[in-house]
Amino acid sequence: MMKKVIYALMLPLVVVSGLVFANREIKKPTSKPLSAAERKEALKKWEASPDGIRFKKWEASPEGKKVYAGVAKIRKQINDYTNMEAVVTSLSLPPGSLLGFGVMAKINGEDYILRFDKELQQLNSLKVNDKIIIKSHNVSYAPKYVYPIVSCEYVERDSKVIYEHAPRKGGC
Repeated sequence: MMKKVIYALMLPLVVVSGLVFANREIKKPTSKPLSAAERKEALKKWEASPDGIRFKKWEASPEGKKVYAGVAKIRKQINDYTNMEAVVTSLSLPPGSLLGFGVMAKINGEDYILRFDKELQQLNSLKVNDKIIIKSHNVSYAPKYVYPIVSCEYVERDSKVIYEHAPRKGGC
C-alpha cells in the first residue's frame, strides 16, 4: 500500500518536471560581433581612458620602444614557428612578476622573458648560461615589464626535448 502512495506522488512530479524541461527554451547569445566602425569607436574610447593614456605613454617611452623592437626582432621565427637559440640569463623573473613559472634569456642579443604553462622537473634543471632551442607561436608585452614575453611551447637542450606544450584537447 505504501509503495502505491509513493508511486502516486512521484508520478505527477515526474510528469511536471518533464513538461518544465520540455518547454525550456535554449537561449542563444544575443550579442553580435562588433562592426569595424564599432571596434574603432571602442578603441578611441579606451585610448581616452586613464589606462589607454598610460599605455600610449608607455608605447612612446624608451622602454616601450625597446620592447617593440625586441618583438619585431623575433616576429618571423614566431610566425613561422621555427627554432630560436636562447641563452638562459636568470632563473627568476623580474620582481613582482605575475606570469607564473619562467626564466630570463637572451635571443639574438636581446633580453626576453620565457614563460611556461607549468613548472616541470626538466625545466628546474636549467642553469644560467645554458644554451637552449625554443619554439613559440606567441610573443606579447605589457607595460609592467620592460621585456617582451615569449610563451614557450617547445624547449630543447643538448638535442633533448625538455619541455613541450601539450596540445589543447578538443580545440583547434
